[in-house]
Amino acid sequence: MATQVKKASNRKSPAWRIQLHQLPLGLRRGAASIVEISLVVASALVPYSIGLVAKSCTGTWPCTATETVPLNPVLANTKDAIAQTLAVPRRDTNQQVPPLTNLLWCAALAAPVLVVGRQLYLLGKKGQTSPKRSLGVQVVTESGDPPGLIRAVWREGLGRWGLPFTTAYLIWRYSGAFPDLGILLGLAALMWLGENAIALFDPERRTLHDRIAGTFVIDSATFTPYPEADRGIPLRSKKPVTLEVQSSWSEADDQRHEKVTTIVLSSGSRGRKLHLWYWMRQHPGTMLLIAAVSTMIAILGTFVGTQIYIQNQANWRDAKQQNNKVFLALVNQLSQSYPYQIEERRSAILALARLEDSRAVPFLVDLLGQEVAPRLIDTTQQALVSVGPKALPYLQRLNLALQKDEALLRGSALEERQLIARRLGATKRAIAKILSIYTTQIQNTDLSRTNLDKVTTEPAPFTLVLDKTDLSRIQFKGANLTGASLRGSRFFGAGEDGRLGTFDDWIADLSGADLKEANLTDAFLSQVPLNRTNLIRATLNRANLSNAQLVGANLSSAKLIEADLRQAVLENASLTGADLGDANLTKSNLSGARLGKVRAVGTKFDFALLTQSNWQGADMTEAQLRNANLQNADLSSTKLTRANLSEAQLQNAKFRNANLSAADLRGANLEGADFQGATFADAKPRQPDQFIQELPPAASSARVKGVDFSKVKNLETKQIRFICDQGGLHPRCE
Repeated sequence: MATQVKKASNRKSPAWRIQLHQLPLGLRRGAASIVEISLVVASALVPYSIGLVAKSCTGTWPCTATETVPLNPVLANTKDAIAQTLAVPRRDTNQQVPPLTNLLWCAALAAPVLVVGRQLYLLGKKGQTSPKRSLGVQVVTESGDPPGLIRAVWREGLGRWGLPFTTAYLIWRYSGAFPDLGILLGLAALMWLGENAIALFDPERRTLHDRIAGTFVIDSATFTPYPEADRGIPLRSKKPVTLEVQSSWSEADDQRHEKVTTIVLSSGSRGRKLHLWYWMRQHPGTMLLIAAVSTMIAILGTFVGTQIYIQNQANWRDAKQQNNKVFLALVNQLSQSYPYQIEERRSAILALARLEDSRAVPFLVDLLGQEVAPRLIDTTQQALVSVGPKALPYLQRLNLALQKDEALLRGSALEERQLIARRLGATKRAIAKILSIYTTQIQNTDLSRTNLDKVTTEPAPFTLVLDKTDLSRIQFKGANLTGASLRGSRFFGAGEDGRLGTFDDWIADLSGADLKEANLTDAFLSQVPLNRTNLIRATLNRANLSNAQLVGANLSSAKLIEADLRQAVLENASLTGADLGDANLTKSNLSGARLGKVRAVGTKFDFALLTQSNWQGADMTEAQLRNANLQNADLSSTKLTRANLSEAQLQNAKFRNANLSAADLRGANLEGADFQGATFADAKPRQPDQFIQELPPAASSARVKGVDFSKVKNLETKQIRFICDQGGLHPRCE
C-alpha cells in the first residue's frame, strides 16, 4: 500500500475563513452557489456595460473613436440566437457600433465561457471551485475522490442548470405564458430553487444534480480520507479510519518549521461495476440473436429503400424528359409563328405558364420584355400572374431594367417610349395582382427599388391598389409607391408563432421608399422602418406608427389625424404643414424635427423628446406636453392656447410672439427661455370710450404659480406684472 506524507504549515487560516467554516454546511453551500453565479454574471456585465458607455458617449474616454463599424458577426449571430430563443423582437438589424464597443462586447461573450471553464476544471480535478474552497465545501464521489471533469460537466450542465431551465422553458413556451419574459424568469427561479430544495427532504442532503451525477457535498474542513481497502464502499456506509502517527521533528523540518501531521493513503482499486461488455459476455446467445435479427433488418431495409429510390429516379427522369419535350415544342412554336398569328402565340404562352419547368418563368419574363403586340403583352402578364409568387423575382428584375430603358429613351420617338411604358405597366399589374391574390404564399419577397407608381396617362394607366392586404413579408426599400392606395394594409405581422412582438415577426422595410400622396389610412405600420421615406401629402389618418423608425422622413403636408405615433423615432424628420390633430406622440423622439405651421390641436406629446425642434407658426392649441423635453426648441409665433407644459424642460426655448394664454407652465424649467412678445393671457377688448383696459379673465390666463422666471430672457414690464400677479417668481416681484 503506497502512502503519501502530508505536511502542514504553521501558518494559520484567516479568522474570517475560520468563522465561515463554522457556519452550517447547507448555508455555505448556498452562498458558494450565489458567488459562482455572481462571478459569471459580473464577467459578462462589466465589459458589456463599458461597451454601452463607449457606444453612447462621444469625444471622451472610452470614446476614443467617432467612426462606427458593423457589429461583429459572432456577436450579431449570438444576439439573434438569444433573441430567437427568448422570443425577443429584432432591433437594429444593421447595427453600427464603435470599434471599442465591438472589442468589449466580444470580451463580454468570451469571459463567462472562460470563467465557467475554469470553475468546472477546478470542480472536476479538486472537487472545489474557488468559492467552494473559500467556504470549505467539497464535492466528492462515493469513493471520496474528486468527481472528474466529465462527471463535473454532467453534474453542472445537465443536473444543476440544464434540467431546471429546460423544464421552465418548455412550460413557458407551451403553456400560454409565451412570450412574457417575466414569467419565464419566475419559472426558471422556481425550478432552480426546487431542484436545490430537494436536499432539505433528503436524508443524505443530496440535491437532484448530485443524484444524477452520483456525487456528495461534504465539509472539506472535517473530511477524513479512507484507506485503500474501503475505496469500493459507498461513502454513506464508510467509517473513518484513524491512524495514530507520532509526530517527530527532523533537522530539515526544524529548518522549515514544519512537522508531519497526517498520513494520507493513496487511492487503490475501484469496486466492480457492470458495463455493456461484461453483460455481453454473460449472455452470448442473446447477443447472437440480436446481431442476426439486426443484420436481416438492415439488409431488407437497404434492398427496399434502393428499389424505391431507383423507381422514383426513373419516374422523375421520365417526367423531366416529357416536360423538356413540351417546353421545346412550345418555344419552337413561338419562334416560328409570325407576329400576326396572335391566337397561336397566345395559346403557346398560356401553355408555358402551366408547364412544370424551371425554364418557363424566365422565358415568359424575357418574352414580356421583347413583345410588341399589346394583346400578347397582356396575355404574357396574365400568364405570369397564374404562375404565382415564384414569378416575382424575375418581374422585379425586368421592372428595374425597363425603368432604366425608360430613362434612357426620354426624347426618343413617341412610339418607342409608349412601347416601353406598356411593358413597364404590364410588370406593375402582374406584381400587384400576385401580391393581392397570393398574400399568404409570399415569403420574404424583395421588391426593393421596384417602380409601382401611379400613372394616369395612356397607354398604360396604373394605380396600385392593395387595400387591407398583408404586406408584412415584402421588402419595399427604395420602391416607388407614389399615389398607392394601401388603406388598412398591414406592414407588420406575427411570424410562425402567431404572436406579435417576438423574434420571428414579419416586418416590411419601407426605408427610402416614395409614398408621396399615398393613402395609408388605418394602415398598421408599427415597428416598420420608414427612414428617409417620402410621405409628402400622404394620408395616414388613424394609422398605427407606434415604435416606427422615421428618421429623416418627409411628412410635409401629410395628414396624421388620430394617428398612433407612440415611441416613434422622427429625428430630423420634416412635418412642415402636417395635420397632427388628436394624434398620440407620447414618448416619441422628434429631436431636430421641422414642424413649422403644423396643426397639432389636442395632440399628445407627453414625455416626448423635442430638443432643437422647429415649431414656428404651429397651432398647438390644447396640446399635451407634460414632461416633454423642449430644450433649444423654436416655438416662435406658435399658438399654445390651453397647452399643458407642466414639468416640461424648456431651457433656452424660444417663445417669441407665442400665444400662451391659458397654458399650464407649472413645474416647467424655463432657464434661458426667450419670451419676447409672448402673450400670457388674452386681454379683454376695450370699448371705444373706455380708457383703462380691464384685466384678462382668469380662464384665459396662463398658469404660472410657483414658476421661476428669474433666468428667462426678454420679459417686458407688463409680462413681469402678470407673472407677479399670478404667483410666479421673478426678482422684480415684491
